[in-house]
Amino acid sequence: MNQVTVKATREGVEKVIQLEQQLAALPQVPIDTFHLFHEGMYARTIMIPAGTALTGAHITIPTLLIINGHVNVTIGDQAINVCGYQVLPAEANRKTAYHAIEDTYVTMIFPSDAVTIEDAENQFTDEADRLMSRNGNVNVVSKLQEISK
Repeated sequence: MNQVTVKATREGVEKVIQLEQQLAALPQVPIDTFHLFHEGMYARTIMIPAGTALTGAHITIPTLLIINGHVNVTIGDQAINVCGYQVLPAEANRKTAYHAIEDTYVTMIFPSDAVTIEDAENQFTDEADRLMSRNGNVNVVSKLQEISK
């Protein structure tokens, strides 16, 4: 695997915001969010359907991103094509755009003392009110104990 760090400049974030404004005029695709809390860690996973382009919220903290699928990822001025499975360190203060070539799973993980989805979302973004998980899409919450039953 190639080591790529997901980071963005202020100018890069502005470019993704411009793309976001253009995408907002197109038909929207519902994206469900799967949440997992475990031992001081929070993970959230979405599946981006093939052919879908979307932008993510402004992420204010460093996280790990796990991508599994085939997707073009744009972080400001940097664009990468991810095919297969990649674990990427992702710096704070980024805004990312995705264009899925195939159905692609994206998981973001970070240490958290949150006990609710809302608390966790408030920890990683200053745009929590714009998240798909807050706007009528499905949220699936699991705890490790529930998975092992």
